[in-house]
Amino acid sequence: MKFYWLLLWVLCAWRITHLLQAEDGPWDLVVRLRGRAGSGFWGRVLDCFQCLSLWVAAPLAWLAGDTWGERLLLWPALSAGAILLERITHREAAPPAAWFEEREEETDVLLRPAPGAAERQSAEPPRE
Repeated sequence: MKFYWLLLWVLCAWRITHLLQAEDGPWDLVVRLRGRAGSGFWGRVLDCFQCLSLWVAAPLAWLAGDTWGERLLLWPALSAGAILLERITHREAAPPAAWFEEREEETDVLLRPAPGAAERQSAEPPRE
């Protein structure tokens, strides 16, 4: 098999797997398919890109290979190529910004004291 054809089969495996796992499809057909698959075996397969790429690569390897040995080797190779393409093209959402909050001080040394605050502080006995 020429490298050109291998690359085309890998792209085909990635495209079909990505369509079934991550896209809505035309007229939301793929969304409905995933909804009908439910949470059973096929639903879990459609949720996992790596799992689904194995299932998509099997018939493609059968079509692409000439001998049984070549088909058996193409099956994981096409799946691996699709997984690599997904990792290269998939972008994770940026993590949310970290939230940091300082405790508020009771008195601010830069502000003028409130009226009567000096008398209240002098009336309190010193703490030891």
